[in-house]
Amino acid sequence: MAIGNHELYIFNNTLDMHKNFAPKLKGRYLTSNVNITVPGTTTSVPVGSRFAKFKTLLGRKVTAYGVLFDFTGNDEGTIVQPVADMVKEQWFIDSLREEPAFFLLAGHMPLQKDNWPVVISAIRAVHKTTPIVVFGGHSHIRDCTVFEDRAVGIQAGRYMETVGWMSVNLDKKGSTKPLQFSRRYLDPNRATYKFHSTNLFFDTPLGSQITKGMAAVATKFNLSVPFGTAPQDFFLSRVAYPDPSSVVTLFINDVLPTTLKAAFPERASIPSMVFANSGSQRFDLFSGPFTVNDQFIVSPFDDKFLFLPNVPLGLAKKLVDGLNGSGLPSKRSLTARRGAHVGAYERGDVDAIFNAWTRDMYRRGEALNVKPSQNLTLGYVTTDTCPGVGDDTIHAPAPFEENPDFVASPAPEGVSDDATIDVIMLDFIESSVITVLNQLAGSTMFDQSMVQPYGSLATNEVFGRFAQIAWN
Repeated sequence: MAIGNHELYIFNNTLDMHKNFAPKLKGRYLTSNVNITVPGTTTSVPVGSRFAKFKTLLGRKVTAYGVLFDFTGNDEGTIVQPVADMVKEQWFIDSLREEPAFFLLAGHMPLQKDNWPVVISAIRAVHKTTPIVVFGGHSHIRDCTVFEDRAVGIQAGRYMETVGWMSVNLDKKGSTKPLQFSRRYLDPNRATYKFHSTNLFFDTPLGSQITKGMAAVATKFNLSVPFGTAPQDFFLSRVAYPDPSSVVTLFINDVLPTTLKAAFPERASIPSMVFANSGSQRFDLFSGPFTVNDQFIVSPFDDKFLFLPNVPLGLAKKLVDGLNGSGLPSKRSLTARRGAHVGAYERGDVDAIFNAWTRDMYRRGEALNVKPSQNLTLGYVTTDTCPGVGDDTIHAPAPFEENPDFVASPAPEGVSDDATIDVIMLDFIESSVITVLNQLAGSTMFDQSMVQPYGSLATNEVFGRFAQIAWN
């Protein structure tokens, strides 16, 4: 297992991984270029292990590394060493001396247009032909690539939506022939697993025990308790805001105005507009019972609501266009919240890569007139640079549309442009809202001292409240 960027945004999360998680994996949690300075010490140490050496069940020796991309959004007290510097470290050079049957590079770094070739080149300086297998990640796409004749890699999507499987035929030591390999992108469901299983008794005692444990957790946290019944499907990216079937449209036009006024009656009579970043919403919302678990799936983040009083309506009407044209942070990077001016990719934002991949997938399907049918459900239709077909289950590509970074609820009716309203916002975008309002006003009319809490609700609560009000 290898470290990713999400363990590094908040120091206490990294510390927990170092003190509690890494020891459980007994040297198998790899953090080759990521260090932490533990409180009370002055020495920077690996969060987990820099590398691992082990033998497979067939006795083949493996040397493994876990490499993170050149991430710059990490919290104070942690260090992400550039990959190009890591391969010059003495520990890395020493770890290469013994030749294994193959090198395993498992890291939170995309296969394409990143630094895997830097690591491969460093290995090749010592071992010219030893097989190298790369398990990449981070950019959320399904991908496979051949770096060179004897180095191949696979990347298995996002959010446990894909199980990546690769097999490589390890030939004789010293061989220079291209590696023979196969790969599959598996949809993670019971039918897939059962189809590929050679075990006649598919449900193992350990698996049954895990299932019972998960059910117990669901019961403990009331995850199956319904708030109401959703009348239709709402999609995050199959349709674009302001389509009525968009979950972003539902969120900004209905959910927030309804729940916020109910939760903060003291200001419910004051005209207002609500502003949010579309990235605050994470997944589709499907028709039928809407449960506690569904609420966390659709809107998992713990953002609070703030308001800025006495904003002229005419100015507030211009705000969403100003935000979308500002280039200010709208995604889930805590570095952005701290105001760091670094590139989106370096902060950990991969939306541009994933969205382009998904959009191209849909456009190719449109060109070929590939549509859902009785035997062809919506899903990923992967095109990569490896030979053959990678997708284990054939799908039709899902429609894809992009949402604006920022959205706003409708302006209040019957209010003149020179009248003042409450501008309600997620705390995540507070700084951006104030910056753009002052730019639009042409002077510093607003600052953070004027901002106040708007009730106590968080974004991971509002859908449940809305369902209780509107879907019962």
